[in-house]
Amino acid sequence: MKTPSVNIVTDEELIIKIVATNNSQLFAVLYDRYSKVVYNKCYGFSKNKEEAEDLTHDVFIKLFVKLKTFKGNSKFSTWLYSFTYNFCVNYVQRNSHKKKEKITVVTDQIKDEDVLEEIDEATLFELKSEKLAKALELIDPKEKMILLMKYQDDMSVKEIMEVLELGESAVKMRIKRAKEKMVKMYQEL
Repeated sequence: MKTPSVNIVTDEELIIKIVATNNSQLFAVLYDRYSKVVYNKCYGFSKNKEEAEDLTHDVFIKLFVKLKTFKGNSKFSTWLYSFTYNFCVNYVQRNSHKKKEKITVVTDQIKDEDVLEEIDEATLFELKSEKLAKALELIDPKEKMILLMKYQDDMSVKEIMEVLELGESAVKMRIKRAKEKMVKMYQEL
């Protein structure tokens, strides 16, 4: 009957118990609560199911080791979002060369294809979406993430401030600059 009582424990109480005991079964409860959210964030970076699963696994391994650094100054979910964000940004930066090679291959294949078929409105929208996705892959990972936070995750400026530990004007300026770079990359494609 211990498992049901663990499920009603707050995140913060659970973390205190995990840090004190290093209990992997208690950590599994935390994993069950947040694995889908972390996976979705990782997928936002990788756009690949297997890679997102690997990243999620890696985030939780690192989280188990770093959990004692959670001080409770914000909600655990906010801290975890920031932790995942930083992990993914670092991952993308380490692998940016590999990603640029993939983009080059994809764009070379598109140039080789015959695009003279009639294009209906739905196909045109799909092509614009693909172009937007390519532009998003070409901007800096930190800029990509702030745009995803704002427009994909529908986070408010205040929520982004909390996650990134930045002031309001800094967040607004980063969103503005990221949008400008995104538009420039989109127009150059």
